[in-house]
Amino acid sequence: MASVTLHIQSPPLNNDVVSLPRNHFPIVTFKTTFFGSSLTANGKPLSLPKTFRTQPVITSSSSSSSSSSTHTFDVVIIGAGIIWLTIARQFLIGSDLSVAVVDKDVPCSGATGAGQGYLWMVHQEPESDTWDLTMRSYKLWQMFAEKVRAQGLDPLQELGSLLVGRTAKEAATLKKKVKRLSEAGLRAKYLTSDALRLKEPELEVGKDGGAAFLPDDCQLDAQRAVAFIQKANRHFSIKGRYAEFFHDPVTGLLRSDSSSEVEGVRTFKNTLYSKKAVIVAAGCWSGSLAHDLFRESDILLNVPVKPRKGHLVVLENFSSFRLDHGLMEMGYVDHLHDALDRKSSHSVKVEEGQTPSVSMTATMDTMGNLVLGSSRQFTGYSTKVDESIINHIWKRAGEFFPKLKELPLEDFTLDRKVRIGLRPYMPDGKPVIGPVPGLMNVIIATGHEGGGLSMALGTAEMVADMVLGNLGIVDLAAFALQGRCC
Repeated sequence: MASVTLHIQSPPLNNDVVSLPRNHFPIVTFKTTFFGSSLTANGKPLSLPKTFRTQPVITSSSSSSSSSSTHTFDVVIIGAGIIWLTIARQFLIGSDLSVAVVDKDVPCSGATGAGQGYLWMVHQEPESDTWDLTMRSYKLWQMFAEKVRAQGLDPLQELGSLLVGRTAKEAATLKKKVKRLSEAGLRAKYLTSDALRLKEPELEVGKDGGAAFLPDDCQLDAQRAVAFIQKANRHFSIKGRYAEFFHDPVTGLLRSDSSSEVEGVRTFKNTLYSKKAVIVAAGCWSGSLAHDLFRESDILLNVPVKPRKGHLVVLENFSSFRLDHGLMEMGYVDHLHDALDRKSSHSVKVEEGQTPSVSMTATMDTMGNLVLGSSRQFTGYSTKVDESIINHIWKRAGEFFPKLKELPLEDFTLDRKVRIGLRPYMPDGKPVIGPVPGLMNVIIATGHEGGGLSMALGTAEMVADMVLGNLGIVDLAAFALQGRCC
């Protein structure tokens, strides 16, 4: 055991908030594992409010205090998705720096929480700009899984994935893809229609169809992985190295009068100074946030990230058939392009004049829920459910799974859920990761669109290496802001 200082608010805490004044330092003893902790004072159990026990070091704008608080950290991260979460983790486990995270909302309430939870390599291209980053993240997720299995958590299931085609032309394309993936070091195999039927009996692709099969692709229980990482991050709060400021929107940057460097951020309720770096990782809100933060500066910055809305249909406790792999159709790989008239994807006209694409994806999660997708459309920041999109997802899935045609969607009203996420879309199809030219202590990390989960750990490693001055594993040039945002 080790003695540490713990900042506790005085007068007593309210029911919503734990905050961090600087002048009150009770000494407590802290014993911890990743999944449990205990606190004692002078050898006796120390009782803390329930909020503190479950959410260490949370500071929120809902505080009853009327005065603004000031705190200093090495790194301040703006955002609350999987990119923020893993960046914070990387600093905490890979350095001795202190980290604060700040956001207007709560953790992983956006695209991360609405995703399918699958680490797909089957649709990646070895020659693409994102290949090295995705491969690095893929390996880091596997290393992460190995470490946490000792803690009783197994977030990865190597179920394999299938990229399926239904025409002779698509089959020929898939054969070439398998060759490229194999040459890049992945286990990949082409399956004929008959071989595919042995893998997934309910899937129908026709006699000319086939699939690229990657046996090592994984289903990631994103919610459990996120909960694990967040809990592990929060244990660093006891050492004074970590704090969260949720429901507390950033309102401006703090600039030095002498050097014009960014010294921190101002939020609705707090002032957060940063010794090393300010990192903007706010998903599809990063562009508008950066515009507002730099509006009065001499920095010309335009991060063209925008929200790309997606629907997923979840049928709970689905028992009509089961899937043993993650599946996606060939049309899904075209989602970065706006050519929506392809036969391999299904386009739908909607009242707003938008033309969303709907491509079949299908997975079955660890709870036995069938997760069907997926759609992509530009509707601003709206997260309203569009029933016409749900119907087209169901119809598209039925073209691959004939048994679904026998099951009216209305029969699943009580067991149906819809996930809606706003993916951070970049026009060139790759994320923005790097320092703002002229302000090397401000880093942007956004634009991962549907690949946030699969690229998260690699992105976190890249960002931490930038701040710590380490030689990076993945080339940064493809993701730099120059020529794309400024």
